[in-house]
Amino acid sequence: MATYILLSTLTDEGAETIKKRPGRIQEVNKEVETLGAKIVAQYAVLGPYDFLTIVEAPNNETVARVSLELGARGSVKITTLAAIPIEQFIKGLK
Repeated sequence: MATYILLSTLTDEGAETIKKRPGRIQEVNKEVETLGAKIVAQYAVLGPYDFLTIVEAPNNETVARVSLELGARGSVKITTLAAIPIEQFIKGLK
C-alpha cells in the first residue's frame, strides 16, 4: 500500500458541522475506509490547514477518489500528497 498525506481545510459549512457534531470526523473516517483507504494517523493542526491525515491506499486512483468524494460535499478542501518512505527514496537514487 502507498502512503498519502491529506491536508484538509474546512469550509464555513464544514466548520459549523464539526462545531455542532464533532463526532462527524470519526464518521467520515469510517467512510474513507469504505472507499478503500486506511487511515494511519490524523491530527488537528494550527496554521493554513485544519487537519493532517495520513492514509494508506492501494493506488493513486483510490486516494484520488477519496479526495474527490469528500471534496464534492462542499464541507472541506483537500490537498493530497503522495509520500515516499525515505529508505525507498534513497534506494531509488542509487
